[in-house]
Amino acid sequence: MDNLTVYEGHGRLESPTAVRVNGELLEAERIVLNVGGHANVPEMPGVDDVPYLTNTSMMDVDFLPEHLVVIGGSYIGLEFAQMYRRFGSRVTVVELGERLIAREDEEVSAEIKSILEAEGVEVRLKAECVALASHGDSVAVTASCEPGPEEVVGSHVLLAVGRRPNTDDLGLDETGVETDPRGFIVVDDQLRTSVPGIWAIGDVNGRGAFTHTSYNDYEIVAANMFDDDPRRVTDRITAYALYIDPPLGRVGMTEREVRASGRPALIAKLPMARVGRARERGETQGFMKILVDAESHKILGAALLGIGGDEIVHSLLDVMYAGAPYTVIQRAVHIHPTVTELIPTMLGGLAPLEEAAA
Repeated sequence: MDNLTVYEGHGRLESPTAVRVNGELLEAERIVLNVGGHANVPEMPGVDDVPYLTNTSMMDVDFLPEHLVVIGGSYIGLEFAQMYRRFGSRVTVVELGERLIAREDEEVSAEIKSILEAEGVEVRLKAECVALASHGDSVAVTASCEPGPEEVVGSHVLLAVGRRPNTDDLGLDETGVETDPRGFIVVDDQLRTSVPGIWAIGDVNGRGAFTHTSYNDYEIVAANMFDDDPRRVTDRITAYALYIDPPLGRVGMTEREVRASGRPALIAKLPMARVGRARERGETQGFMKILVDAESHKILGAALLGIGGDEIVHSLLDVMYAGAPYTVIQRAVHIHPTVTELIPTMLGGLAPLEEAAA
């Protein structure tokens, strides 16, 4: 590209307008920090004494682990767990919390656990004081879990306990760029840091940590910087997927978040076993759930755990971005036979959230 120069090296800020890389000082009025993150390796007993895999090094594995022990029962951990179980490995997931993917509603966590266990993935919850130790050519993972033995011996261990921002050696202290207690760069609604002239986008700002949110960060900065278009992070609706099979498509608020908000709301659920397309393909695991504001009739959030859930969720996401009431999609005529055609059917069963709890 014209007017583009690429430097390969470790860049460090020396002032709000200067970056040094490979001994050369680069100066500019505008600096965008887009340095990403890396796999988190928590401080736990024995972690420095045994070999382990991370979500990065796992991508280079060219062999089949005999028994893969996954520490961390969240998105990355569960995706690799199911993948390697289907490859033929014995897989055990060790999670410190009381349930898998704790940010989701309890029924979502429970259904995902059932799906994985049905495929032979062993799940150990409520692990305490996780420790690693050599066990011959294997690795022993000690976790005070109930029920079951405290020690799990595996051929390989995957640490899937989140990611950390690459802010440790950026020279942020030289510029006064503010970070939060976890090391993420603090940004405002238009991704400006605490120092004028410096922006932070992508995983390093802690405002999304997904490929799609990182790209949207770029769009926000470019629109504000060059197009006089005041786009903002808060214009973005939370949306993501868990890529197990069947996948989970998520958008907006969870049921737990809606209840905590205290707002009057409606809820509807539909098991995938009632979806003709799912039945004809023999993939009836999971369910769909949607929450609606009882006064405005706008969609608040949804969880679609089932065949095609990661694609179908966009039909709801687009209506939410349009600010339209749920009746727009309820009255739409969808193609038969599809999974999406059952969303209007589900919406026809909306009931007050409190009644659903009772």
